[in-house]
Amino acid sequence: MMLKKERILFVIDELEKLYPVPPIPLDHQDAFTLLIAVLLSAQTTDKKVNQVTPELFAKASNAKAMSLLEVDEIKYYIREIGLSNTKAKNIKRLSEILLEKHNGEVPESFEELEELPGVGHKTASVVMSQWFGHPAFPVDTHIHRLMKLWKLTKGKNVEETEKDAKKIFPKQLWNKLHIQIIYYGREYSPARAWSLDKDFITRKMFE
Repeated sequence: MMLKKERILFVIDELEKLYPVPPIPLDHQDAFTLLIAVLLSAQTTDKKVNQVTPELFAKASNAKAMSLLEVDEIKYYIREIGLSNTKAKNIKRLSEILLEKHNGEVPESFEELEELPGVGHKTASVVMSQWFGHPAFPVDTHIHRLMKLWKLTKGKNVEETEKDAKKIFPKQLWNKLHIQIIYYGREYSPARAWSLDKDFITRKMFE
C-alpha cells in the first residue's frame, strides 16, 4: 500500500501517460460559449450539452444576440437539458448583465463571474482555468469521488475536496490535472459500474 505522497505522485504520473493533452470536454468557440456550456452542464452530461449547443450558438453566439432571445426560445433549444427553465432564465439575464456591466465580454475574475446568474464557483473556475488560463481546480462529482477513493481527501463536499486538491497538487498542474481526473473517472472508474479490475490506479495504490 502506497503512502499518501506516493499516491499523489502516482496519480500525476499515470494520468500524464493516459492523457498528455486532454481536450476541454465542452465544445466552445470563445469565453462566452464556454461560459454558457458550463452553466448548462450542471446536473447533466457534457455529451448532452455538446448535442444541444450547436443549434443554440448558431442562433446566438454572443451576449448581445443571446439577450435578444426570449426565455422560451432559449428554453426550446436547451429543452433536453435538466433544469432547462431555470437555465434559460439565467442565460438571458446573464447575457443582459454582460452587456450592461462588461461591454458584452466575459469578465476575467472569479468575483465578477460568480455575480452572474447561474454561475457558481465551479462554473467560474472552469472558465477561469480553461479559457483565461488562471490556476483553478474545479471539482465535479467524478473528482470528488476519486479523491475520496484514493484517500486524498476527507471532504464531505466538493468545496472541501477542492481545498484539499489545491493543497496536495502543484499549482502549475491544476488546470490540466482536473480534466485528466475527469477523463479517468469516465473511462476507468465510472460510479455506476465501478470495478477495481478496471480502476487500475486505485487498485495499484492499495494492493
